[in-house]
Amino acid sequence: MAEEKDILQEEDRVDENVAEKETETEETVSGEEISETAEEEQAGAEEEAGETPLKESRKEKKKREKADKKQDALKEKIEELEDRVKRQMAEFDNFRKRSEKEKTMMFETGAKSVIEKILPVVDNFERGLASVPEEQKADGFAQGMEMIYKQLMTELEKMEVKPIPAVGEEFNPDFHNAVMQVESEEYETGVIAQELQKGYTYRDGVVRHSMVAVVS
Repeated sequence: MAEEKDILQEEDRVDENVAEKETETEETVSGEEISETAEEEQAGAEEEAGETPLKESRKEKKKREKADKKQDALKEKIEELEDRVKRQMAEFDNFRKRSEKEKTMMFETGAKSVIEKILPVVDNFERGLASVPEEQKADGFAQGMEMIYKQLMTELEKMEVKPIPAVGEEFNPDFHNAVMQVESEEYETGVIAQELQKGYTYRDGVVRHSMVAVVS
């Protein structure tokens, strides 16, 4: 009986050792599984951590490209507006120059018209003064006429109205109008020997051509 009891105790110890071994094996496997899961989770976290900056980098790149496109569009619009302003300024400058030129031409046309009407008055003054006898030139009336004539000519000269040189000058169709030919021992052929009506210029233009007689 004692032997049977010892045998049973020995079997119980063996079973306990087997149970302990199985428990250790299960714990080892469970620990390995937990370790593998932790490693997988860590790897996944590292992979996600690696993908997030890449995604952010792509977003930033797209954002920069969008901002660059917008800036280019704004720059193009600004250049277009600047070009339009420059054209308008050039057109306005041309319009101003045309207006000034037209204004000047209108003023000169009006001035020439007035001068043309005054010149016959000058002619009459000169004829009247030329007809005064030598002995009457000291009279008050004759001297008054002379003073008025000189004042008129001074004002015309201030307006840049000048008489055209004629007698003794070579005939120039731009300034002289030949109405007759004469013979002369004093002047050569083609030279003006006589002035029949005085001509005048206003600035750079002829208001009235001189009527002259040219040596044949």
